[in-house]
Parts: sequence; structure tokens; C-alpha cells
Amino acid sequence: MATVAPNLLRNEPMRRDPRTFQPFLRLARLLADVAPGRSPLASGLPINMAVGDPQQPAPALLAETVAAHPDGWSSYPPFRGTPDYQRAAVGWLARRYGLPEGLVDGERNLLPIPGSREGLFFAALSALSAGAAEGRDCVLLPAPGYHVYAGAAAAAGAEPVFVPVTRASGFLPDYAALDPAILRRAAIAFVCSPSNPEGAAADLPRWRDLLALARRHGFVLAADECYAEIYVGAPPAGALQAAAETGSLDGLLAFHSLSKRSNAAGLRCGFLAGESALVDTVDAFCRFGGASVPLPIQQAGAALWNDDAHAEANRAFYARLFERAEATLGGRFGWHKPAGGFFLWLEVGDDEAAALRLWREAGIRTLPGSYMVADAHLQPNPAAGFLRVALVHDESVTGPALERLVELLDG
Repeated sequence: MATVAPNLLRNEPMRRDPRTFQPFLRLARLLADVAPGRSPLASGLPINMAVGDPQQPAPALLAETVAAHPDGWSSYPPFRGTPDYQRAAVGWLARRYGLPEGLVDGERNLLPIPGSREGLFFAALSALSAGAAEGRDCVLLPAPGYHVYAGAAAAAGAEPVFVPVTRASGFLPDYAALDPAILRRAAIAFVCSPSNPEGAAADLPRWRDLLALARRHGFVLAADECYAEIYVGAPPAGALQAAAETGSLDGLLAFHSLSKRSNAAGLRCGFLAGESALVDTVDAFCRFGGASVPLPIQQAGAALWNDDAHAEANRAFYARLFERAEATLGGRFGWHKPAGGFFLWLEVGDDEAAALRLWREAGIRTLPGSYMVADAHLQPNPAAGFLRVALVHDESVTGPALERLVELLDG
């Protein structure tokens, strides 16, 4: 088991201006005065491979269902979801994870959210508020990791505990290696599986251990599973499966979204599922913040959760892209095919210099890995030297872009 060095932990809230650590604002500043080179496309136009923004069309079912419910825009939506949406989400969870009937009650254990991002943010605020009386003032998060985790800690004035995620840790955070005193102060711990950016997936024993750790120390386990339907080979295990073995959802919130599964990032539709008391608290904060899902979108969301065929086709699309990446990279940059997600996590030396060169000479926009660690005190930065490349374009774009990337950086 890895040990987290004490000097990597800081007993203080993050007081930095969020503009200084939001990764895409940093990237914009890095490239602001640099003209993009001609890309390898026939058009020569730049290629954005920095953002995990699906480029394939959403299923026709989405627009058809929204159009079929035009009257729903006039009403405030029910925060806990329509019966149709509840049934669809619970049904998908049962099919995807083989959950026993009754483990997830659509009225008590589920909350529609406008994508996983908003749910994760409000979950952190609610966990910190609820845990304040017990002195729970810190957030456990992977480094590198999704920037919303650190943003939520900053918004709440909480102490972020950044846990280095490396090849040695299996590209997943080892929270059990933290000092028990830190664990007793934790309000919430974030785990992304398949992980962003590395594509590592927690197996069922790992989820069991994480859930047991959260329950033992009294913090919320936030399982960010927005990439759960994009995988290579066997479907990754889920946190709810570990909970099902105990017959209880205590201490757990699992987050799912249609953004990646259904190429519907603009729909802003997902859900969280877990312990009823935790769901109730997040619900209350969402009511303050206005993070509800409109009725026509809930109808479209229900239709999409009920349809597995389009998700299977989408998964096949990404599998082809990874096959192309494997053939083009040929083992370069320390990359191997991940368990899930749609990112390449490439070892390139100086990640900022690599991103600049790709933009300046080839019009290819990528994200320096070091930008995915929000803590300036965490040295060495565990993501320094890596480049995140999103495989979201079709093969006619992805293929030439990867070939040019290898040409420029393989030196």
C-alpha cells in the first residue's frame, strides 16, 4: 500500500483565485498569443483534442422525445424526478450492475441532476455543511483529477487533500494510506472510475475497500462513474455493486450522466443514487442553487436510459478509435490501452512545451497534464510530463492528428 507523504498535506483551505487553477483557463492563457499551425486535415483547421466533448451526434430519440413534450417548458420540474425518469434510471442501474430489486428506490435514493458535474459540486457543498458540526472540513481528491472536485472545495472554503495518482497506485487514489486523523476530518472523497484522465477502472474489491473505509471513518464516498458505459472489454464494476453486497447504501453517492453514454453533453441530464439521507441533503442544496432538470429533458433522459442499443454502438465507436491509437502510437509515450473513458494519457516530457508545439506547428489543441492538479504545493506534480488527448473525433480526424502528434513529439 502506498504511503502519502505528510508534506503533501496542508491543514488549510484553498484560498487561491480559481482562475489560476481552472485547467482550461490556464490552457487558454498558454495559447493566447500563439497562432495555430495548419492541422493535418484537408481544411487545415485546428483540431480540439483538449476537451472531452463528444463529437458524434446524439441519438435521434433525444430530439424526438423533447419535441413530443412541448408543454413541459412552462412548469418548474419536480426536483426528485418524474416517475418515468425514476423508473428508467433505476432500471438502467439494475441492468448495468445486476442490482437486487429494491436496493435503489426511485423516490428515496435517486436525484436527477443536470449532468454529473453539477451533482458532484453540490454533493461536496452538502457533505461539508452536514459534517461541519463534527469538524469535517476537508475533501479528499485524486491528483490529477476532474477540476470540479477542487473547485467545490474552494467554493466551500474547505481544505483539499490532494492524493497523488500514479502508475504505482494503479492510477487510482489510495485514500487508505492517509493518516487516520485526516480521514476523520474528511467530509467527502471523490473517486472517478473509469478515471479521468488515465482510464483506470476500480474493480469490485477496490470498491469494497473504499466503501468500507468511508463507512469506518464517516465520510461520503462520491463515486464519479460518468464514463461507466465507455469501456474496453468487460464492463467496469460499480460502487453500487459493492453496496449491494452489504445490503445498504450508507455512505455512498454514485453519479451517472448521459453526456458521454449518449453523446448528450448539451442535454445536461444525469442522476445520483445513494443513501437516502445524503440524497435528501444534496436535493436541498440543489433547490437553493436551482440545479434542476426540466421536464422535457427528463422525458428525453428517460428514453435514453431505457435504450441500451445506442450506448453499445457508441462504445464500439470509441473502441475503434483506441485500436487506431494503439496502431499509431505503437507503445510510445508510455501509453497502453485503458480500461475505459476516451482519453490518451501520454508521457511527453515537458507537457506545456508539448502542448505549445502541437498547437503552434499542427493546430492540435491538447491539455498539459500538470494543469489537472490544482495544488501548487504538491511537488513534484504527479501529472507533470503527461499530456491528455481526447479521442472524441471520428477516425478521419483522429487518425491524421495522432500521426502528426507522433511525428512532432517522438524525438
